[in-house]
Amino acid sequence: MTGAGGPGRTVLVVVDMQPVFADAGSPWAAPRFAEALPVVRELAEAAGPDRTVFTRFVAPDEPAGAWVAYYADWPFALQPPDAPAYRVVPGLADLAAETAVVTATTFGKWGPDLAAHVAPGDTMLLVGVSTDCCVLSTALAAADAGVAVRVVAEGCAGSDDAAHARALDAIRLYAPLADVVPTPTARALLSRT
Repeated sequence: MTGAGGPGRTVLVVVDMQPVFADAGSPWAAPRFAEALPVVRELAEAAGPDRTVFTRFVAPDEPAGAWVAYYADWPFALQPPDAPAYRVVPGLADLAAETAVVTATTFGKWGPDLAAHVAPGDTMLLVGVSTDCCVLSTALAAADAGVAVRVVAEGCAGSDDAAHARALDAIRLYAPLADVVPTPTARALLSRT
């Protein structure tokens, strides 16, 4: 869609709904992950497998550049891509098994792999975690590439409530390229295409 009402499809992108961000004992836990999960599931079911893409964050085999210092701070995260922490959470695994999955070693997931699923003129609905990291990085890069991005506030969880709110405010600065929408608006966008 151009803006919020053009001819394209609405594609739901589910960002990094993984145990490493869900488990309370993880240093990267998003405290409101469990609250976002039913919203994510509802929207993924409404979008269906042809209009849903899941993403996964994984650690690189060998960190390079600034990532060396990053992983020095977070050594627990240096796990293989197929580690349980990096799988899609069980509450969404059945849906992810039917859709495209984009895996990346970067916070932002916008790039050729994700762009292959979002055509020019489509609207990209974003949900997932962490609002203040991977969601924000994905939203702004896609918007900069000319994609209409709508972040579903209730379908996201941040590292804490204040960081979640700041990230949503930053996304709103990119309007009309990117904006924040409530769940009913997301449902309406998905029902039109």
